[in-house]
Amino acid sequence: MFATSIISTYSGHEQRNVDWSQARCRYDISSGIKTEAQMAELIAFFRARMGRAIGFRFKDWSDYRGANQLLGIGDGVRDEFQLVKYYNYQPAGAEMVEGEQLLNSYKRIINKPVNNNFLRIYFNSVAQNAVLYQMDYKTGKLKFQNAPQADVRVTADFEFDVPVRFDSDHLDLQVDSFEVGSWNNITLVELRV
Repeated sequence: MFATSIISTYSGHEQRNVDWSQARCRYDISSGIKTEAQMAELIAFFRARMGRAIGFRFKDWSDYRGANQLLGIGDGVRDEFQLVKYYNYQPAGAEMVEGEQLLNSYKRIINKPVNNNFLRIYFNSVAQNAVLYQMDYKTGKLKFQNAPQADVRVTADFEFDVPVRFDSDHLDLQVDSFEVGSWNNITLVELRV
């Protein structure tokens, strides 16, 4: 979700102001609760998170990977790069007009990469040895032992989680029958970190 303020004039014209530079995701996970054991696990996890108080990682199965994502261009000095994912939109058959590219692209800052074997870092499409860099899995910052040389394209493949919290301090349990219950809405909200 985005936050946009819209001011309309008497003539029907409007001014739109983007209030947030980064979107925030919302998720409803209630459909994932199928068994009594899952319900007990959710209650325990909800209590451990103290409702909305403590954030946690969430895997958004519809958007959890970045492939060949440009992190930056080396300059021989800069040795730290932030993981990012680009979302580019170009209508089928449309030609890109110079200067229009920014209107069809969105850059998402990735703060919670997953510590697994999918992470790969490339200099000009050549895979780099993992001993040459360190990834901070709490911030998404990548630090090299030696700064990439000037004009080197630094790209990455990675998986990531979304930092979230519960959107409520209560869970409304509905008992459907003996040992069977459900929650209609269990909403998670993305955190800004």
